[in-house]
Amino acid sequence: MGTGTSPRTPPAPGPLLGYVVGVTADRRRDELTALLRRRGARVVEAPTMRIVPLDDDVALRRATERCLTGPLDYVVATTGVGWRGWMSAAEGWGHAAGLAGACRDAEVLSRGPKATGAVRASGLAEAYSPGSEACDELLAWLLARDLTGRRIAVQEHGAPLPGFADTLRERGAEVIEVPVYRWTQPEDPGAARRLVEQTVRREVHALTFTSAPAIDFFLDRAREAGLSAQVLDALRGPVLPVCVGSVCARPLEAAGVPTVQPERGRLGALVRTLTQILPTRDRRTLRNGPRPLVLQGNALIAGDQALWLPPLPAAILRALAERPGWVLSRGELLRRAWNDDRTDEHAVEAAVGRLRSALGAHADLIRTVPKRGYRLAVEG
Repeated sequence: MGTGTSPRTPPAPGPLLGYVVGVTADRRRDELTALLRRRGARVVEAPTMRIVPLDDDVALRRATERCLTGPLDYVVATTGVGWRGWMSAAEGWGHAAGLAGACRDAEVLSRGPKATGAVRASGLAEAYSPGSEACDELLAWLLARDLTGRRIAVQEHGAPLPGFADTLRERGAEVIEVPVYRWTQPEDPGAARRLVEQTVRREVHALTFTSAPAIDFFLDRAREAGLSAQVLDALRGPVLPVCVGSVCARPLEAAGVPTVQPERGRLGALVRTLTQILPTRDRRTLRNGPRPLVLQGNALIAGDQALWLPPLPAAILRALAERPGWVLSRGELLRRAWNDDRTDEHAVEAAVGRLRSALGAHADLIRTVPKRGYRLAVEG
């Protein structure tokens, strides 16, 4: 018997091969990036904000000690990471038992499954958790009760909740705002600005968001660069915005940008949703036959082989592939592949030349029609 090994079938290209995906998350960025790359995507990492823990912050310690000066009636947990951070900080100050007891004697409200999991992990049980992860539902639940003289601790999730706390105070409650962490500028603000520019140039095919503040910071960078309208136009069209849930998506929805969301607010579900939807938007079969030639994102795929194209040549090829065999004029290609009114038609000829060079053995896909423009040569 022979001892040689049988040849292995090359692995199939990943479902996101050819796509460039922007990751705006700070926390769990490595996990999300790994999930996307495992499926073949190229990832642009550009955290739009940074979470700063406040374990040693005077304001957090004062709020914690204030919670212990008298009985609490309600305690609101808004995030799992924030709740765990608060319990951990209290332990460091020697207040763990006192805070746990105060919460146990109160009714604990948790915003969503992550906050609920953190509450239960600390040995407590939630009295109420809304079906959605919206603070509005928590507020409505509280306002349905007599709050006169009630003491309510509200664990903030990265930024103050003035509307939430002020409404409770108007109903007669004493509100203790607990700032466990805060959102601030990312360590590399330039990466977020570059992602804004890449979005405008359509050099990314999708943007992923895991929190509403990440969207707010991203849109702030766009405004600072004078590119707000262009970014929103891109997100309404060729760049797919994928949000982890409905609460996360609110800033984009408010700006008139439709978003895609998984049924469950988890990173794995977000990536699965992206994997299902993105290839349906621009995947084109350029040639049929025993080895189909497929354009997906910026990659030309033939069997198990993939050729990554630069963004502009890929955009030209996508434009031609939308109507195979039809002639597109230089002016039409400018409108479809460029997003810059200052570009003239001479740039089209140079870009088509770069496309042919990049295509190599497949350069015959692009045909010049004298005095008219270019077309995609297709085969049945």
